[in-house]
Amino acid sequence: MTDNQIELPQLADLLDVLDLAELGTAQISVTGLHGQDAAAAIGATSARVFEGKSQKQAHGRVFGGQVLAQCVIAAGRTVGDVDGTGPRPIHSLHGYFMRPGDDTLPIRFAVEEMRDGRSFSTRRVHAIQKGAPIMSLNASFQKRSGGVDHQIPMPSVPDPEELRTLADILQAMEAPTAEAVIRQRPIEHRPVEMSAYFASDAEPVPEQHIWMRAVGALPDDPLLHAAVLTYCSDYSLLEPVLQRHRLTWGDPNLRVASLDHSMWFHREARLDEWLLYTLSSPSAESGRGLGIGHMFRRDGT
Repeated sequence: MTDNQIELPQLADLLDVLDLAELGTAQISVTGLHGQDAAAAIGATSARVFEGKSQKQAHGRVFGGQVLAQCVIAAGRTVGDVDGTGPRPIHSLHGYFMRPGDDTLPIRFAVEEMRDGRSFSTRRVHAIQKGAPIMSLNASFQKRSGGVDHQIPMPSVPDPEELRTLADILQAMEAPTAEAVIRQRPIEHRPVEMSAYFASDAEPVPEQHIWMRAVGALPDDPLLHAAVLTYCSDYSLLEPVLQRHRLTWGDPNLRVASLDHSMWFHREARLDEWLLYTLSSPSAESGRGLGIGHMFRRDGT
């Protein structure tokens, strides 16, 4: 499949959502500080503004992974080729969700270009709806360079071809509503263990493992693949929290939402090839659960 042959509607929708339009530059005004460089005194004088669509969701709220991915695209669009060595890839992001997003409205992204150093570029992004931020995110991009290299080993799990898709599992369990939602996703999931969509009396396992990939081919754009990786990282990250307490996604006593999200990008990955997502939860308290994930390419990287 070539870049102009993407026919699957759910994948075309995701690419459309991530294709942000640049609206222009907003000037930042500061009151209460004296001098012409008042805005510069807080580290920002302007912001480049982008706008993106929202995906429709059954619950009417914007999917957190969507906003994260759009922030990655917006920030990355302002980095580009800083020093003639090619676009700097993203290496980390740290974001906070402040308000639920409305999936009937577009989202604007104001990007502050904080610094372009010799090796790193730092950006701050505010996702805005109805005149208020729904998310604030910092991202850092690094010039490619050599150095020490090590990693944890990839877990030994069955290959994705040996596993059923999550949609097929839901169909077999006669869960038509959840199955319909899963089949509309642009990311295919093949879980190794039982999913938190079902109640189970089995002893909770300390880790979950999920194979995932886009349902079709994606363009050869590293920034886009990083954004899609960010997008799908939010799908299952809280699953081990639920599994530890034998809870399910459909529990009427739960209102699940992401509060904050951090990622580190160590090596490039294509999202139209299989990735293994390993998930665990070291702690939960005060109504908050911590989910930790690692992603591996199929070759173990």
